[in-house]
Amino acid sequence: MAPLVLAVDYAARQLGEAWWIAVWGILVAFNLLALLIVPRFVMPLFNKFEPLADEGLKARIETLAQRCGFRARGVFKMDGSKRSGHGNAFFTGIGPAKRIVLFDTLLDSLAPGEVEAVLAHEIGHFRLRHIVKRILASLAINLAVLAIAGWFSRQDWFYAGFGLDPAVAREMPIAGLLLFLLLLPPVTVWFRAVATAISRRHEFEADAYAARHADAGALASALVKLQRDNAATLTPDPLYSAVNHSHPTIAQRIARLAVPQPAE
Repeated sequence: MAPLVLAVDYAARQLGEAWWIAVWGILVAFNLLALLIVPRFVMPLFNKFEPLADEGLKARIETLAQRCGFRARGVFKMDGSKRSGHGNAFFTGIGPAKRIVLFDTLLDSLAPGEVEAVLAHEIGHFRLRHIVKRILASLAINLAVLAIAGWFSRQDWFYAGFGLDPAVAREMPIAGLLLFLLLLPPVTVWFRAVATAISRRHEFEADAYAARHADAGALASALVKLQRDNAATLTPDPLYSAVNHSHPTIAQRIARLAVPQPAE
């Protein structure tokens, strides 16, 4: 994070009142660079990636990818068990360089049909453009938040409220951004339910996609196993879950999977 913070500080010092636009551009560039660098150079520093040895499962996954129109450059197993017993599957890379990665814990706990169903769910997120929508929404929100931060940074009362001399603060503009970040949590908490509702809707949509391209029963059994292995409660408080949990409950997801899905 040091290069990012230094770049933000430099932009804030050199560009006057327009600093927040430059900071947004820096954040966009940083995130795009991370998409290229992190999967290939950073993640291998902390975990071991090796081609999936199970040829039967590999062929099954490749067939699923072809059926869904998903291009990937290989299927890999990651030693996620070195840190946690949680099972997971995800994609890395962008464009045709995408790779499918399976945690070893996922492979140990799920049957081949269940692994296929879980991957169909993840491919559903990609094919339904959930990932792109979230990235674009995040960039738009970041721009709006930085614009508000830029306005706050020009108000003397803002610094006075923190007991900081405005004249001193203007000599180190990043102070205004840091103070603004202190105000964000108690404000953004009121909007958490909106983001959670969108995320939960995306999960239902990805489940429906998986049910059309894989076995819905296998996905349901995989969800139960993952919930058990992750030691998560099956009966969270409905109101608390609706506000704080990005995924619907297992009972809600299985109930939706029990409903026949229309063909595409």
